[in-house]
Amino acid sequence: MIYCGIVIMVYNVVQYVRFAGSLRSTGDWERERRIFNIPVILLVLFLAGYIAVALFGKPDIIVSAILFGGSIFVAVMQYLISRIANRIRENERLEARANAAEEANRAKTLFLSNMSHDIRTPLNAIIGYTTLAENAPADELPGYIQKIRNAGQQMLNLVNEVLEMSRIESGKLELEAENTDLEVLFRKSEDLIRTQMEEKEISFTAECDIRDRWVICDGHRLSRVLMNILSNAYKFTDWGGAVSMSLKQTGSTSETGEYELRIRDNGIGMSPEFVEKIFIPFERERTSTVSRTQGTGLGMPISKNIIDQMGGSIEVKTKQGEGSEFTVRLTLPITDEPEEGIGPKKELPDFTGCCLLLAEDNEINVEIATEILKNEGFAVESCANGQEAVELVKSMEPGYYQAVLMDIQMPVMDGYEAARMIRALEDPVRRNVPIIAMTANAFKKDRDAAEAAGMQAHIAKPLDKDVMLRTIARVLQEAEGI
Repeated sequence: MIYCGIVIMVYNVVQYVRFAGSLRSTGDWERERRIFNIPVILLVLFLAGYIAVALFGKPDIIVSAILFGGSIFVAVMQYLISRIANRIRENERLEARANAAEEANRAKTLFLSNMSHDIRTPLNAIIGYTTLAENAPADELPGYIQKIRNAGQQMLNLVNEVLEMSRIESGKLELEAENTDLEVLFRKSEDLIRTQMEEKEISFTAECDIRDRWVICDGHRLSRVLMNILSNAYKFTDWGGAVSMSLKQTGSTSETGEYELRIRDNGIGMSPEFVEKIFIPFERERTSTVSRTQGTGLGMPISKNIIDQMGGSIEVKTKQGEGSEFTVRLTLPITDEPEEGIGPKKELPDFTGCCLLLAEDNEINVEIATEILKNEGFAVESCANGQEAVELVKSMEPGYYQAVLMDIQMPVMDGYEAARMIRALEDPVRRNVPIIAMTANAFKKDRDAAEAAGMQAHIAKPLDKDVMLRTIARVLQEAEGI
């Protein structure tokens, strides 16, 4: 009986020590040490009682009772303390989540407050210059129109960054790999920013030294990363400052090339505290109300996410009052130059006599698109939903419409369903009429959905006249419509 009690007692003590060790390894021991001291003290008392009974020669039944009682007590204490420890850890996890959620809400609240100002700035410009243009002499109108266009582009950039960050946070950002000429991409970014640098009298230099120009990557988003960094350098460099950018090839294999992009400025720099948060969404060291510079605080987080998805790295070195230097390193698959090369843009064909059907439920969008198209010689008819579009295609003579411009989000029937119904018509001419999606849904999945529904192309809103006309021309030429 005594030996059985000793075995049980020793087993429970071992389990108790192992449990305490697990807490010690997680750092919970120091906090809960006092709780564990209680059963240890009682365990010592039980052992002392056993020794006393053994010395005085008491009956075995008493010794066994002490050992069994001690074992049961240790087991119960181990169970209770484990429950307490688990509850403490769960509360700490909940508290950490609550703190993280509170911090995220704080950042987003601050972001929305800043955005309220940043959005109102271009809106005020659009409304103000529109008012001035209403009574302006004819020779002043082009200037006002250009300023309205610039403000609208600024507004669009703000919206695009917010949407892009939303897709990143939801894990839905997808890169589109394509043949890309890195030197052309670099020079285009140089040309876009140089005019702004000159207006601010900033000394701007750009050097490109690469052997393998053609690579496979998402050129559009890589260009966006480059412009994000250049725009920040421009914004935060004072008049008469200096900005430099360089693209070098640092290594290569038979299949890949290693590239290093550096952009340096001698602007105001950043504080050490902000550098740690520069890639966190919605963080800005200087809001537009303080520094008079526009921005969402999303450019750098978006850029880092893009570079991360490309398998590269982005680093920043900065010092307040001395400037900043961003370094992007990428390893990209090398490819051959496409046979057709870059080449000049083709001239637009004569659209006179081409009849288009515009399916669009927004009256403003109908008016804008119709005027643009009519000015280019198109005849345009419109309807307000997908069902009307299907009925018009069915009721008109085959070939009456050279193409259908289809909005996606419409009442009664959306654009996808309308396209599928047109593709299911019996008459081969009617069912093969070219259909072009013309929608604010501008992401890759939206283009893929349009293609899956039987559409030949995709035009994103807000409408870019040149892009729209060239897309229509390509689709019509492929269909031999003109």
